[in-house]
Amino acid sequence: MKKTLIVFMILLGISVSLNAYTFKENKKACDGGDTKGCYSLGLMYYDGQGVKQDYFKAKELLGKACDGGDTKGCYSLGFMYYKGDGVKKDTFKAKELFGKACDGGIAVGCTNLGFMYYKGEGAKQDYFKAKELYGKACDGGNAMGCYSLGVLYYKGQGVKQDIFKAKELYGKACDGGDAKGCYSLGLMYYKGEGVRQNIFKAKELLGKACDGGNAVGCAILGVMYYHGEGVRQNIFKAKELLGKACDGGNAVGCYSLGLMYYNGEGVRQDIFKAKELYGKACDGGDAKGCANLGLMYYNGEGVRQDYFKAKKLFNKACDGGFAKGCANLGFMYHHGEGVKQDYFKAKELFGKACDGGFAAGCKDYAILNKK
Repeated sequence: MKKTLIVFMILLGISVSLNAYTFKENKKACDGGDTKGCYSLGLMYYDGQGVKQDYFKAKELLGKACDGGDTKGCYSLGFMYYKGDGVKKDTFKAKELFGKACDGGIAVGCTNLGFMYYKGEGAKQDYFKAKELYGKACDGGNAMGCYSLGVLYYKGQGVKQDIFKAKELYGKACDGGDAKGCYSLGLMYYKGEGVRQNIFKAKELLGKACDGGNAVGCAILGVMYYHGEGVRQNIFKAKELLGKACDGGNAVGCYSLGLMYYNGEGVRQDIFKAKELYGKACDGGDAKGCANLGLMYYNGEGVRQDYFKAKKLFNKACDGGFAKGCANLGFMYHHGEGVKQDYFKAKELFGKACDGGFAAGCKDYAILNKK
């Protein structure tokens, strides 16, 4: 399994953390000019806590809080404009409100504003401005700000690339409860990048990431348990972790779990379940999942044989960079299965498979090249 650093940049949402006041008490406070009451009441309407959910009412109340100087209200209203919840989506308005929140000491407002500069949403893309805002967020105690700043140092965007600084920031993010920080730091220990390679430390950090809801952390840890890498081999634990990864939207987890069901490893063999998981992996962008599902359609295994479906899946796998998918598609063109026989197309695909490191593709290319 190829390990690559996956960059996560996710705009943080509204955290509904209400005080102990009731709806009546918050309303009374808001009506009396207490902006905190308006803010809390706005969150109640936003989340539907104690009242029927009403984004329009939430917008009105959060706006009142913001206008009265409650910067948490500005932040939350900015998020509504960013998402288009109860208002027309407006990234320029969101940027303005996040800026107001950031200036008022709301660290997560700085993170989200930095994200907008990073992506060029509502503002011209500016990595230097993103760095400044992420730094302000991190210094203000926002773990995701530390993580995001770490990404900039890791990639050398807006700053001189500095793996050691990235490691420090990922560690700070992880300690602050950011699962992506734990994942990224764990991957650095796994690869020995900026630190001395330490599989046991990687396992600990990836476990922390997985427990925090990071699906790719679960997937890598599951593969480690599958192979017994840094841990005692445990197929059943691997199955549990890969299932958690797949449920969390990680395509590699779905593919790997599908392989276990296909081979009957740690589970009772179930071709139909394997097909379902390969399909989920393929839909999520995993080329191996597409190739394996294509092979099932090619052979009529767990499904009705369908060369046209197989061709489509092999093509998707090949386009996704999986060399064996190119070879399988080449084989179909070579023999005219599901497609019109085409030696030139087959040769091209075998060559692509060969270039991708699939030895059998090189052999088939050499045979056709002699014709």
